[in-house]
Amino acid sequence: MTASPPLSTPRALVRLIPFARPVMPRLILGAVSALAASIVALMIPLVLEGVVGGPISSGDPGQIVWGAVAVLGLGLAEAALVWARRWFVLAPATQVEYDLRTGFYERLQRLPVSFHDRWQSGQLLSRMMQDISLIRRWLAFGLILLVVNVLTIGIGSVLLFQWHWLLGAVFLAFSAPLWYAGFRFEKQYGTLARQSQDQAGDLATAVEESVHGIRVLKAFGRGGHALQKFTRQAETLRQTELRKARAVGSIWFWLVLLPDVAFAFCLAAGIVLAQLGQISVAELFAFFAMATVLRWPMESIGFLFSFLLDARTATDRIYEVFDESNTIVDPEDPRTIAEPRGRLVFEDAHFRYQDAPSAQPDLLDGIDLALEPGETMALVGLTGSGKTTLTTLPARLYDVTGGRVTLDGVDVRELTLGELRTHVSMAFEDATLFSASVRENVLLGRDDLGPHSAEGERVLREALQVAQAGFVDALPHGVETVIGEEGLSLSGGQRQRLALARAVAARPAVLVLDDPLSALDVDTEALVEQALRVVLADTTALIVAHRPSTVAMADRVALLEDGRITAVGTHTDLMRTSEQYRHVISSLEDDDASAAREEAAP
Repeated sequence: MTASPPLSTPRALVRLIPFARPVMPRLILGAVSALAASIVALMIPLVLEGVVGGPISSGDPGQIVWGAVAVLGLGLAEAALVWARRWFVLAPATQVEYDLRTGFYERLQRLPVSFHDRWQSGQLLSRMMQDISLIRRWLAFGLILLVVNVLTIGIGSVLLFQWHWLLGAVFLAFSAPLWYAGFRFEKQYGTLARQSQDQAGDLATAVEESVHGIRVLKAFGRGGHALQKFTRQAETLRQTELRKARAVGSIWFWLVLLPDVAFAFCLAAGIVLAQLGQISVAELFAFFAMATVLRWPMESIGFLFSFLLDARTATDRIYEVFDESNTIVDPEDPRTIAEPRGRLVFEDAHFRYQDAPSAQPDLLDGIDLALEPGETMALVGLTGSGKTTLTTLPARLYDVTGGRVTLDGVDVRELTLGELRTHVSMAFEDATLFSASVRENVLLGRDDLGPHSAEGERVLREALQVAQAGFVDALPHGVETVIGEEGLSLSGGQRQRLALARAVAARPAVLVLDDPLSALDVDTEALVEQALRVVLADTTALIVAHRPSTVAMADRVALLEDGRITAVGTHTDLMRTSEQYRHVISSLEDDDASAAREEAAP
């Protein structure tokens, strides 16, 4: 996981403008309403000055009533403007949240697999949910109140000088240290806010891993160990939150103390000025009423400033994902394959992971391999030889770092991803299903079919038949049964069969299978292989083989050794000519025999 260089708070938050621009008019109206409410509140001391200096001094009850009515009217106007602020900003803020969240999710879908290899899922989840929600609350509340309260303090401070310059100067003199305290607060709290949000992401990752691995933890009795690890992470986050609270408490101490000290000195100065006849009682009363109105804006600065820094940190964290470079993109001038035949060729293909040491050789170090249309090629090799990595290249889950992969003579990088992935379909050993119906999972790659069309039903049933997945009819709602998260409510073999059915239903020109039958029993595997032979009669297939029976399905076999294809031929030819191939097949037979003994064990 990489982090972008830190930006200043204004520059970081300005990056939200593209998302906020469509709703900016309403946000501005909300800010205007809030400012108007503050101005109305500042008018109340001016009215009180007139009431104290006039009706109360003269003892005229009628004028006092009109003064009370004026204050009540201003109070009602302030309340109405506060309501208007909330009405103006509520919907726009949620719209920005929606746009940010959908944009973030779209970005996650577009970023390459290499990005997801590096990033913890919990970190992405905390950004998606916690950080974006925080930004919404800041836009709807924090930003507007911060701007309005600063303007209110400025306007109110100017008004304080109209009664007597000395009182205004004393009040501002004691307020000036707050800006220094705020500067120190920013440096300390900004670091703590980032630590807290990153640690919350780590904690979310720990929860997600524990939930997904709950069977393993229970089977090995390691729930207590997981709890200890989680407790340590939670304690680290708690300590960070305590340091944040201390920082906020420190700024609040000064925000509460200094205005009180200013009040005391202003009161002393006001009494002296009144005795000297330089200020009237009504003016002194109005001054303190105005200072009281400014009390809340001044005290709120600490909270709003911490809110601002939290929003800045959340924006930084979100844009760390938005700023990630995406190397697997559509070409500027894409080519098309009108009638794909399925000829797949690896031409001096190289691949190495980004974080691999420079001295380490490429994982795939010059692959030359050609699959003819309709041919089934089995790929065999010892563990770590690069078989699974090779299967990710035709669909551009990863891009080659050297050489190229072509489909019907066209470099796969010259096709749009949408077109390429209609021509190339995959099934993985680790079958991943989604919290959706069986139908939706199997027809995931067929956007061209209606959800309940006759053609969709035919494709669905054919794919389930090929994968020997008739068990779905025994589920509570048949193919409409919603399977659990990642399909964990099903057995490993059932998940693999549905994943295989999904790949078959896509009707690709090239089918890439990464040992998709490893969790099947021998009898089911034989039935699936028999059905697959019919499907593969006119489909080019590249199959990673971990069982001798899978090798038997292939027209030819390619031996992958130390990142290179060292032999290609029929199974019979390679058994006769390649010692390494005989060694690999022998190891596959030993593994197959061990698995059979485990299945037969009582």
